[in-house]
Amino acid sequence: MRPMPELGQSEVDAQDLALVEGLLAGKRRALAKAITLVESTRSDHGLRAQKLLAAVLPHAGRSLRIGISGVPGVGKSTFIEALGMFLIGRGHRIAVLAVDPSSTVHGGSILGDKTRMELLSQREEAFIRPTPSSGSLGGVAEHTREALLLCEAAGHDIIIVETVGVGQSETAVAGMTDCFVLLQLPNAGDDLQAIKKGIMELADLVVFNKADIDPAAAQLAAAQMRSALSMLHPASPNWQPPVMTLSATRKDGLEEFWQLLEKFRDTLGASGEFAARRRHQALAWMWQRVDSGLREGFRRHPAVRDTLAATATAVEAGSITPTAAAQRLLDLAGQ
Repeated sequence: MRPMPELGQSEVDAQDLALVEGLLAGKRRALAKAITLVESTRSDHGLRAQKLLAAVLPHAGRSLRIGISGVPGVGKSTFIEALGMFLIGRGHRIAVLAVDPSSTVHGGSILGDKTRMELLSQREEAFIRPTPSSGSLGGVAEHTREALLLCEAAGHDIIIVETVGVGQSETAVAGMTDCFVLLQLPNAGDDLQAIKKGIMELADLVVFNKADIDPAAAQLAAAQMRSALSMLHPASPNWQPPVMTLSATRKDGLEEFWQLLEKFRDTLGASGEFAARRRHQALAWMWQRVDSGLREGFRRHPAVRDTLAATATAVEAGSITPTAAAQRLLDLAGQ
């Protein structure tokens, strides 16, 4: 257990001092409560969350952050559970931040990742946090970065961010993780066509899962993907993304996968790119919060709030163009 830092009321509120101490002691309940606090939309909770994050920041940043994306049905949850159990067997502590899509109709989310990762969720060395996307773009939730930092402060040395899994547009996770893994399915379509998508250019490692179903098809798809990737400029000048096959259900290929991740970490660490990525991620986090704060401030502006409903009705009725309506609201807010 790590030594407790000197935390006083000047750093965090008295009500949150025990929460910070529990978090740094690696208690899962404290970690869950801390993430709930930073996800809250209440303004008083926001102030407490900022103090909490500032207090634990010196204890974060020492994990390996892995982003995992792929279309529905590719087996992300099965793969993450198999990988998590494999890594726990090697003495690691795992945190999984799983983002579920929110319904555009009623706003709810299933949040079923703990059910899909039943074995992993029962391990003391693992922490699984399903979070609704709540309309955030890029396949991640608005406060995924904050949750990631809290998991690191709680002593989890492997952080896995599982994206929504709705297509090829989930690029935000690449901007908050050290290694971006793209899961693919054999016989799922034209891989040469898929290579045109932006998500492929960001992948650090491409994995064809469920290779046991049709090994020949999996090897052929992997070969086609290697050829296609060779025609792209890789995200890192020091790393050509490898392509591999595995079967998460049979636990085949996990050793090779982890060896590739360690090689990736060592290669980029030696070149200084790992540290550069972290610095870039910190700036991206800042701008994301700036953008979010501007949107919230805009909606809370008294003149905007008083006019928004009528303006929206006018847009729906076709009496004003969306562009003109947007400009009118921005002018009211002094933008």
